[in-house]
Amino acid sequence: MSDAKTKIEALLNSNKVVLFMKGTQQFPMCGFSARATAILQDMGVEFKDVNVLDDEEIRQGIKDYGNWPTIPQLYIDKKLIGGSDIMMEMYQAGELQSLLKN
Repeated sequence: MSDAKTKIEALLNSNKVVLFMKGTQQFPMCGFSARATAILQDMGVEFKDVNVLDDEEIRQGIKDYGNWPTIPQLYIDKKLIGGSDIMMEMYQAGELQSLLKN
């Protein structure tokens, strides 16, 4: 098992909601990460932010782990939900709120 996969699985195992993003929830470093953060903050969700810019291994590793090419990536209960576009669609449809209630 690679170091990146080990780190990613440790993060997912210890946090219900994890957002792999550029920057932090206090200071997002791209528009997509800012939008993803805003959605979660608007819902009052506590989440673990992982700044992929601080760790190149995680930055590439999360793309391979979820077979998803872009950042941000939202995981809930160890499952990849998607990026900011999918998050916005689910949020507007009320699906993200339902998913987080469980």
